[in-house]
Amino acid sequence: MRRIGLAVVLALSLALAPLAARAQQRSAMPVLGVLHSTSPSLLGSTFLQGLREEGYVEGQNLRIEYRSPEGAYERLPALAAELVALRVTAILALGTPAARAAKTASVKVTPAIPVVFSMASDPVMDGFVASLNRPGGNITGVTSIAGALAPKRLDLIREVLHNDAAVAILINPANPLSAAEHKGTADAARAIGQRLEVVTASNQGETEQAFATIKQRRIGALIIAADIFFYSQMKRLAALAAQYAVPAIGPLRDFATEGGLLSYGASVREVTRQAGVVAGKVLKGTRPDDLPVQQPTKFELVLNLKAAKALGLTIPQSVLVRADEIIE
Repeated sequence: MRRIGLAVVLALSLALAPLAARAQQRSAMPVLGVLHSTSPSLLGSTFLQGLREEGYVEGQNLRIEYRSPEGAYERLPALAAELVALRVTAILALGTPAARAAKTASVKVTPAIPVVFSMASDPVMDGFVASLNRPGGNITGVTSIAGALAPKRLDLIREVLHNDAAVAILINPANPLSAAEHKGTADAARAIGQRLEVVTASNQGETEQAFATIKQRRIGALIIAADIFFYSQMKRLAALAAQYAVPAIGPLRDFATEGGLLSYGASVREVTRQAGVVAGKVLKGTRPDDLPVQQPTKFELVLNLKAAKALGLTIPQSVLVRADEIIE
């Protein structure tokens, strides 16, 4: 009986050994917390591509915990605290509001949890890092510098309009960083004698009201500011621009591909891929302070000729030759 009992124990041990090994491997698997300012559905897969370039594949040697407030920014601190409580290996924060919440929560434990951001704003001006080359602290990442491109968007939309009509900028008053983009655009407009007006929106109802206001005031064109909420609304914004016959330029390629007139900005897919690469390096143990903040190298000017025709606009050759993509 003892021999039979010993054989059973040995057989069970051999059978359970692979399960125990897999459990141990899972517990040792690094965990990346992903905090998105609006919705993970907008994230796409390019950040996973960046992680793969550093040798990490979700479900194989990396676990990812996703958190999102679905646009309710006030929930971000609590969601960031959840990721910190899980003792994730690192946090990837998408959008400036998420990055701010992640940075604040990450230093409440010792050692501080590394944070990698992907944002449109200037991380030095906004106090996230000491400098682009030497970020300092536990945070680094990628910036698309989308807000800094607003004066360029002003130049492009004026070039298409061929007149001195007033131009409006659409900003999100719930985003404190909108003030910097508004100021940059206003300074550029003042320098060339361009009349600039401001319309605001922080939810879907207000976006429609903003377009109605533009039409009522007979404003000639619209610049859509770089804002994580607006990023999630590109299709709707393009539809409203068509409905109200407003020539508009957006910060993302998606605005023009969805029917808007123009878009100009960094390639978001490339920026997100870069964020995945930086996160992969951090997961391997590289300190954020040793990883310079990455900046975009590719900018896209997309022109929708169908929208131009519907608006009765003739696009000048100077814009046509500079377009990276023309939608017929």
